[in-house]
Amino acid sequence: MIEISSNQKIRGVVRVPGDKSISHRGLILGALADGESVLKNLGTSHDVVSTLSMLKQLGCEISRNGRQITLQGRGSRGFIEPAKPLFCGNSGTSARLMAGVLAGQPIFTVLTGDHSLVRRPMSRVVEPLIKMGADIRGRQNHSRLPLAISGGNLKAVEHKLSIASAQVKTALLLAGLRTSGTTVVTEPAQSRDHTERLFQWLHLPFQKEGLTCRISSAGIPAFSLTIPGDFSSAAYFLALGAIHPDAKIEIQNVNLNPTRTGFLSILQAMGAKIQVETVAHTPEPVGHIRVETSALKNLHVPESFIPNLIDELPLLAVAATQAEGTLVVHNASELRVKESDRIHTIVTELRKMGAAVREFSDGFEVTGPTKLKEARVKTYGDHRIAMSLAVAALMAEGTTQLLGDRWVQISYPAFFEDLFRVTEDTG
Repeated sequence: MIEISSNQKIRGVVRVPGDKSISHRGLILGALADGESVLKNLGTSHDVVSTLSMLKQLGCEISRNGRQITLQGRGSRGFIEPAKPLFCGNSGTSARLMAGVLAGQPIFTVLTGDHSLVRRPMSRVVEPLIKMGADIRGRQNHSRLPLAISGGNLKAVEHKLSIASAQVKTALLLAGLRTSGTTVVTEPAQSRDHTERLFQWLHLPFQKEGLTCRISSAGIPAFSLTIPGDFSSAAYFLALGAIHPDAKIEIQNVNLNPTRTGFLSILQAMGAKIQVETVAHTPEPVGHIRVETSALKNLHVPESFIPNLIDELPLLAVAATQAEGTLVVHNASELRVKESDRIHTIVTELRKMGAAVREFSDGFEVTGPTKLKEARVKTYGDHRIAMSLAVAALMAEGTTQLLGDRWVQISYPAFFEDLFRVTEDTG
């Protein structure tokens, strides 16, 4: 448990950890490459550590120097069959992406996870991989971990995803690297495009037209990649800076990929005072973001924004408690099957703090502004709920007790250290 009290002034410069999504993909592509690859500013989250540990089990030689990782890729040699199950921890990204990778490897593996991950659905990635020729077995009609995978001999298939998902898309594209022919993946809407950008940057036989991606079998060259700061981690400081009555915050060297910055766009549409300075463009746009106290107005979140805003929706609910009018979110039912039922958990906990919130089957409604009050709130073992409620606690009268603060380790181990640094009384 941690206790958080409101603060009169918010000031500071923040450097968030390396992007979690890019860290996963960089590690996997480095492991599949021929030769030695280097990843700088690798994410520090437990989820990234899960992927790194799995790759070591599969025979990759990996050395670390601070936040820099050097990998000796297995490339054409392929992975070594591990003697024990591969533990994904709490990381759905690790499980889904590695399912795609392992489907193309002629070895037997078992993927498993912690008590939360084994309850989360995997059918959207398993079914198309079986269609490609992978032998995958698991609980509840192959829809839950543990998953036993016998890979190799995949055939290229055309996939049309029913729901936009960067994880499923990436898993199928990674599997497509080990097929004969061209694998085609079409989404109903644009999801995060880190994989596409990395494929293009590595000059793989990849094409993208609209919402359709095509990949052919290919080897991967060794590379050196500097990973930008994680936007989803930066979002908590953006929200705090916008809603606090006396705040100025700068977040440096953060990822500005437009498929990740839906939260930034929504805050700006709500009236947030935000300045963005782009300092790099390839393979991902990177820059500095400055935010200060703003008078926000709530709105109806457009359906098209939801895929690129999904991780930040609980945080948006917190911001909406301090904005004028009513915020409405629909078409976000995917939140129900995250680390927790994020619709129910954020509504339940904000209601304890006095917020005017209403739960829908596929979203929520928040009316503000509301003076939040101290409460004893729970995180439900969910890192994003923990960090969202920490921001809410800084806006509440009195001292809020946050139960389960340790779950921030999943994505942002130094979150509270960075948060308290900008909330120190600067006089």
